[in-house]
Amino acid sequence: MPAPAASMNAPSVVGATAAPPGGVAPEAANTPRGNVPAQPMTSLVAGPPKVPSPSGPPRPIRAPTAVMQVLDKVTAETLRFEAPVGRPIRYKTLVMTIKACETRDPDAPQPRPSAYLVIDSQPVAVPGHTPPPAKRVFSGWMFANGPALHPIQHPIYDAWLISCSAAAPPV
Repeated sequence: MPAPAASMNAPSVVGATAAPPGGVAPEAANTPRGNVPAQPMTSLVAGPPKVPSPSGPPRPIRAPTAVMQVLDKVTAETLRFEAPVGRPIRYKTLVMTIKACETRDPDAPQPRPSAYLVIDSQPVAVPGHTPPPAKRVFSGWMFANGPALHPIQHPIYDAWLISCSAAAPPV
């Protein structure tokens, strides 16, 4: 006949000795709670292992100058020029200010230059009259490898980034 159901369903611990009937097992009699042997606190509070943090992708290299190209769609005139970071440059009615120019993977076969720039459209002031207010036509990152990714929306002019230059142009 099989053993009673209560003993088959009772949880058991492998390698544990059963307590004598009506008492506590002799090796557990001196433990704090009577059923778990005492352990030093250092083994219970061990922290996570020290893992070095990953270095991440390489940081971009900042340049003091951006090489830009503009196109006048009416006259088909193009102009390539260097624009220093932080200084506004005027081309006809466009005023371009490069805020940052940086290159990722400069040693790669195809480096990835990008620039954050602000372009305003502001007609040239007529002497004796107040200049009309500037109208923001572009503000954001422009990528040399993808000029159509963030193009300016202007009916007459087009502008795009060519590269970032390490040498600043003469002032």
